Amino acid sequence: MSDPILYSYDNHRVTLTLNRHETRNAISDNEMIEAIENACKKINADPEVRVVILTGAGSAFSSGGNIKDMRDKKGMFGGTPAQLRDGYRFGIQRIPLAVNSLEVPVIAAVNGPAIGAGCDLAMMCDLRIASEKAVFAESFVKVGLIPGDGGAWFLPRVIGISRANEMAFTGDPVDAETALAWGMVSRVVAPEKLLEEANKLAARISVNPPTALRMTKKLLKESEHCRLDSLLEMSASLQALAHQTHDHEEAVMAIIEKRAPQFTGD
Repeated sequence: MSDPILYSYDNHRVTLTLNRHETRNAISDNEMIEAIENACKKINADPEVRVVILTGAGSAFSSGGNIKDMRDKKGMFGGTPAQLRDGYRFGIQRIPLAVNSLEVPVIAAVNGPAIGAGCDLAMMCDLRIASEKAVFAESFVKVGLIPGDGGAWFLPRVIGISRANEMAFTGDPVDAETALAWGMVSRVVAPEKLLEEANKLAARISVNPPTALRMTKKLLKESEHCRLDSLLEMSASLQALAHQTHDHEEAVMAIIEKRAPQFTGD
């Protein structure tokens, strides 16, 4: 069987491609969960990586949970209530923890349907670009389930509580243009232009100092739940570190000397 995720590195950018098109890139089996978790650990351990693009192989971004496994009560969908609880906690819930812990910006290049946990996976990313063929559905209620993978935390933070409620309570799909109007994605492009546009955005991010990028993302993540005074204290501490980096000096001198900077991560 093919690798569940394709990992590609080029010029400070990693592209992760969900590679199980036979299941429309379902993410509920343990092999896929481990692959996502391991990819996130690899990215965080590599100081050369400055930005990540996440996309899907084939026609779908991700179908979320494997519906046939639900029918057959296989894998994380089988067992007693206690076993099912642990199946979520030690299974698919590892994905939001891993993706949320990524230290570099993550762009979801949503090439097609992002359904259930697949929709939530896109919401876990920092930015989203959608193909005109993309569809988003927080559709757990349609199969008599709830968002068991953290969608109830991620989705309202992206589109607001009222629209998140509408998606979760109806389970109805949202097309790419509606997603754009709702602020779920930052742009909608022709399918053949999706990765090109994602890479253009990634390039605009990756030209910046890598340490400052990681610290900026850390602050933005902390701002989701901490008090202003706590965030200001953290900002002061990280800023003190940033002032001492070679990349800060290089950025200042490049502006003064009217040249392109060369950042090293030092």
